[in-house]
This record gives sequence, C-alpha cells and structure tokens, in this order.
Amino acid sequence: MEMLIPNLGEFIPTLIAFIVLVIILAKFGWPAIIGILDRRKEKIESDLGAAEEARVEGERTLEEYKAQLADARQEAATIVAEAKQQGAAVQADLTAQAQAEADQIVAKARDEIESEKRAAIAELQSSVADLTVAVASRVVGEDLTDAEHRKLIERCVDEAGSLDA
Repeated sequence: MEMLIPNLGEFIPTLIAFIVLVIILAKFGWPAIIGILDRRKEKIESDLGAAEEARVEGERTLEEYKAQLADARQEAATIVAEAKQQGAAVQADLTAQAQAEADQIVAKARDEIESEKRAAIAELQSSVADLTVAVASRVVGEDLTDAEHRKLIERCVDEAGSLDA
C-alpha cells in the first residue's frame, strides 16, 4: 500500500512543480502550439481550396480546348469541302477550255483542208486546161493562140460540167 499512497513530503512539492509547469505551459507553450496548429490548419485549408480552384480551372480549360478542337475540326471540314468545290470548278473550267481549243483546232484543220482542196482543184483545173490545150493542138494540128485555147477549154468545161460538182 505504501507504493500506492504517495509520501506527502514529496507529493506537495511535486504537485506545486506540476501546477507551475502547467501554468507556464498554459501561458506560453499552449498558445504557441495552438497558433502553429491553427496556421497549419489554415495552410492546409488554403492549399485544398487552391487545389479545388485548380481542378475547376483545369476542367474549364479542358472544356475550352474541347470546344476549340471541335471548332477546328469543323473549320477543317469546311476548308476541305471548299477546296473540293474549287477543284471541281477548276477541272470543269480546264475541261471546257480544252474542249474549246480542240474545237478551234478541228475548225482550223477543216478550213486548211478546204483551202488545200480548193488549191488542188484549181491546180487540177489548170493542169487539165493545159493538157486539153496540148491535146487540142495536136488534134487540130496547128497552134492556137492562148485566147483561143482558153475559149476552147471553157467551152469544153461548160459542156462537161464543172470539176467542183
């Protein structure tokens, strides 16, 4: 039992020392410790608030990026569609221009052919006239004047019909 009941000679100074220690700690230690804990609590709350704000800002930024990406995709699709339309228009223009050039070349070739045909017919008529004069000279046996030859040829041609027909 002596172990459980303290000795009053030791108990009172120990009790006084404990009370003085509690008073000193209550006056100086606890406010400092409580202040440190309060500052730490405020910092943690502040950090949590900042983290929440950063999360909200991140989500907002993500939504903005998604909207910008959708706009960019839409714009790209529009640009591609416009480019296809412009390409089709250019192709149609080039095709029409090539067709017009081909038509011009064909018309020019036809004109040249017609011109060459007329030249060949004229040359053929001249050759036939000269040949006819030569044949007529031999047949008649005398030389005719050039005017007489021409008159004779024209009469023969009129009787035989034109070479153009």
